[in-house]
Amino acid sequence: MNLEDAKRLDAADPLRSLRDLFTLPEGITYLDGNSLGALPRATPERIQRAVEQEWGQGLIKSWNSAGWIDLPRRLGDRLAPWLGARPGEVLVADSTSINLYKVLHAALQLQQGKRRVVVSERSNFPTDNYIAQSVVRAHGGELILAESPEDIPPLLDEHCAVLMLTHVNYRSGRMHDMALLTRWAHQAGALAVWDLAHSAGAVPIDLLGAAADFAIGCGYKYLNGGPGAPAFVWMHPRHEGQVWQPLTGWLGHASPFSFDSDYQPAPGIQQYQCGTPALLSMTGLDTALDVFDAASKLGGIKALRNKSLALTEAFIGGVEERVPGAAIATPRDAALRGSQVSFALPKGTDGYAVMQALIARGVIGDYRAGNPELLRFGFAPLYNGFADVVTAVNAIADIVATGSWNTPQFTSRSKVT
Repeated sequence: MNLEDAKRLDAADPLRSLRDLFTLPEGITYLDGNSLGALPRATPERIQRAVEQEWGQGLIKSWNSAGWIDLPRRLGDRLAPWLGARPGEVLVADSTSINLYKVLHAALQLQQGKRRVVVSERSNFPTDNYIAQSVVRAHGGELILAESPEDIPPLLDEHCAVLMLTHVNYRSGRMHDMALLTRWAHQAGALAVWDLAHSAGAVPIDLLGAAADFAIGCGYKYLNGGPGAPAFVWMHPRHEGQVWQPLTGWLGHASPFSFDSDYQPAPGIQQYQCGTPALLSMTGLDTALDVFDAASKLGGIKALRNKSLALTEAFIGGVEERVPGAAIATPRDAALRGSQVSFALPKGTDGYAVMQALIARGVIGDYRAGNPELLRFGFAPLYNGFADVVTAVNAIADIVATGSWNTPQFTSRSKVT
């Protein structure tokens, strides 16, 4: 595919109008929406209004007059259809790590001490495994890490309390079969906890259909809520009222403004709120969800998924054709592929330096250390197009072929890689 072909495909894209809802810098090809989503055009004005009018003029009255107190539940209701959940089941609050801490504790409590093993993957996003290490230590349990997806089923035995997985692996972009693995976990007597950080807003999710137990995820990747945007948490209704989540803060109380001295949990997902919500961050996420309202009128997640698969397929084909020795780490099978493509370069080529050289040319992806080290490119179907694919492939091929990455400017590592 050449650039002219790509532009023709973009012109015919039924989702093309969604790109206009974002601020994308001139001359930049942004393929890192799986780390930080692009800025919706409406967000700055909406946050400014929250600052100047709701905070500046409304002051504390805005907890009621501007609906601040209901925002965590209202955002959860807006997000629920994109997660395969129902209104009233999702709460936007805190960070992904904190929410994972809550639900892992709750899941182990549901096992009533009879099982204490949490199973996950070694390649899971590190913070998930770090949180799991803390939780199992508190419960006198053990975290067991599978070396590959194929190693997971044998670990679902009579000792397993919780299967904790990220739906789309942050390194490889491989997507698990949520329904199948949840079923296997349940057949073994375990519960299933899913991290949707690299899924929400980009791939189809059906929490209720999969009969998952708990789910968490962040608001700043494909959801475009902005840096530090709040996360979300979901609990299957069958677990309501059976256990307390461990961070029993005042806004998770059944009646927070009665100021009782004893804690009584709110019903349902509301008890998973802990402290005062970060209203300005939530306002950014609220505005970003307007874009998904627009997408729902253009085919919703099915249309986004079809476009995502077409973009990632074109990118994989371009890299394989133009970059000798590149080893694609992302599955070619569409059923196993999220909305990103990762690949390794031949030994002796510094992947970090290649990515810095690429960024200097205006093509932004990211690098992940490890064995192998990977270059990652996230395709956000809301705003990425086929011209982005061709531009990125051309730049990668030229940088690798010419060795222009091999300079101190690019090989010197920054604090954030």
